[in-house]
Amino acid sequence: MTDFVEVRRGAYHDSVTLMRVSRRLGGLAGVSDAMAAMATDLNRRMLADLGFAVPDDAGPADLVVAVRADGEPALDGARAALGDVLDARPAPGDGLLGADVPPRTVASAAARVKATVALVSVPGPHVFPEAMDALDAGLNVMIFSDNVPLAQEIALKDTAARRGLIVMGPDCGTAVVAGAGLGFANAVRPGPVGVVAASGTGAQQVMCLLDAAGTGVSHVLGVGGRDLSPEVSGRSALAALKALDADPGTALIVVVSKPPAPRVADLIREAARRLDTPVVFALPGPGEDDLTQAVERALALLGRPVPAWPRWPAPHARPRPGGGALRGLFAGGTLRDEAALIAGAALGWDLAAAGHRLIDFGDDAYTRGRAHPMIDPALRLAALAEHAADPACGVLLLDVVLGHGADPAPAASLAPALAAALAARPDLAAVVSLCGVPADPQDRDRQAGAFRDAGAAVFASNAQAARHAVRLAEGKDGVP
Repeated sequence: MTDFVEVRRGAYHDSVTLMRVSRRLGGLAGVSDAMAAMATDLNRRMLADLGFAVPDDAGPADLVVAVRADGEPALDGARAALGDVLDARPAPGDGLLGADVPPRTVASAAARVKATVALVSVPGPHVFPEAMDALDAGLNVMIFSDNVPLAQEIALKDTAARRGLIVMGPDCGTAVVAGAGLGFANAVRPGPVGVVAASGTGAQQVMCLLDAAGTGVSHVLGVGGRDLSPEVSGRSALAALKALDADPGTALIVVVSKPPAPRVADLIREAARRLDTPVVFALPGPGEDDLTQAVERALALLGRPVPAWPRWPAPHARPRPGGGALRGLFAGGTLRDEAALIAGAALGWDLAAAGHRLIDFGDDAYTRGRAHPMIDPALRLAALAEHAADPACGVLLLDVVLGHGADPAPAASLAPALAAALAARPDLAAVVSLCGVPADPQDRDRQAGAFRDAGAAVFASNAQAARHAVRLAEGKDGVP
């Protein structure tokens, strides 16, 4: 094997770009390991764990590209691919800012166009001045970055509140503003429902189900995973509720989150009661509606019919006599949590004791130095093979999240792996929760057909997918 390590001084690229670069390089013939990352302490440790030697003077502002291949020809191919991705530059005057000399600050960029939102995606420790610059320019801010110090998040949100603006994030991966999707967003139709979201995949499930019901969204305002914590106390959620209540195009609001701090949940509910716009809460937890039920309640309040949620039955029923262990391999943390609640209620709350296991591969423990599983399927493919080979496993449950920024063809890798697992195990069943809409770049229905043809039962509702998988694990015929 031959290693190649290159340091590009002061060459910053956001995490989504680097995820895609790492995946592209890692997929080349003859390449066994590849990583493109900023030289933070964490990434340097990850590179060292992979056996790469990074120069001691490389720092967080420097880009490191490391490739291990089976010879010089493979390395040459990797270097060429790297140049294609990272060295491409727009022609002078291209783009919305349309100037030969690019702006050097957010405020100067905002002065050139009629912007209302700035998207900030820089290393977390460097977010504060850029986000504050945007707020000073009168812009709402979406912070894609994570690892922003808590005190800085609070300071930014307090500044935004004084100026009548909203800070979405930090760690806000999904938003839709006036029809424009930001981050991981689905191509949903416009409509009367506004969404306040402290959960990215939770927001995507809600917007996709609304689209399937023929009801679109006005705006989806992500607020970041810490916003409903005791420390942040719903600062952005309260601002988002106020903004959507004042929006004439929003007739109903859905608030979606992982379980918030109880005191903050009470605060948000009390604020919702004071609004003119009705609010539905989608906070999956014991005794709460799941995401699908919350959407159905929203449709009822709007006086719109609840459809039969899209599903693509497996070509052949494969119930396992006596059932078997349920193994859930998820990319979306909220989708995993929702499935765990449904499984726990039916199979017993100590799932692990009975051999059941539901894993969130988007958790930080799995994504350090790696692409998110919504982009890179490598970890889930390995886990799929491992669990499918376990004779105790009776049902595989996977979520697949479509939309801008996600894997352009998830079925191309996951469907053949499922087909091979099912062919080797006649007693094994597979269920796929498919979060997307027909207009997504991946084409939801085409992806669904590929998973169905592989032998899986496919559901647009994550809750329905989980219930179907649980019944199969119990040795029953699945959801009627």
